[in-house]
Amino acid sequence: MKTLLESLPLRERPTWRVTYRPDSCSLLELLAVVIGGPRQIEIAHDMLDRFGTIVAISRASGNELSMIDGIGSVIAARLRATLELSRRISAVPCRNSPPVQTPDDAAQLLIHRMQDLEQEVFILLLLDSRNRLIGEPIEVYRGTLNSTHIRISEVLRPAIRLSAAGILIAHNHPSGDPTPSPEDIAITRSIEAASNMLDIECLDHLIIGRGRFVSLKSKGLGFDQA
Repeated sequence: MKTLLESLPLRERPTWRVTYRPDSCSLLELLAVVIGGPRQIEIAHDMLDRFGTIVAISRASGNELSMIDGIGSVIAARLRATLELSRRISAVPCRNSPPVQTPDDAAQLLIHRMQDLEQEVFILLLLDSRNRLIGEPIEVYRGTLNSTHIRISEVLRPAIRLSAAGILIAHNHPSGDPTPSPEDIAITRSIEAASNMLDIECLDHLIIGRGRFVSLKSKGLGFDQA
């Protein structure tokens, strides 16, 4: 019995379409090419039936992906790697990108990367004297943030090593609600005080929610307003 892939003309097969017309491909076709093999279309169908959206697929663990018939550990790892690469690409600014001048500028670099994460992730942006990014955003912590385990020296070490003039910090709230907690404000206050002692400006602390963010600097929370 022919698979769905074998029953399609060459120019309608996912690999051909991704090669020559990637911008017009469906999510199913893109997934099929990553999955590969003769049953790639059937497996992609099953995956979408189970998870529904690309966001849900990106949140799935390797074990959850492997529960789909035809998805072994190697294909599950390939899918997770592909999704992680796409997140990293979306977070990397262009070489000639404008400086980070406003909270919205920073949020645009981070929100797509962080808004759907299921754990709290603490990100550091390094900036030069013109507020231009130095390298890629750096993940400093993963897991629930609290002042009992966060080490300010670890946050500032990359800035010192790369002679950054400024930093911008950000973390997500997996609940989707970016309302700052007292702990968020306390951490901000500690990091700003330490960075000032090193003559490194802490420009802001963004909290990323689902499709929205809060700038603690704009709200006067955790920053010296003098």
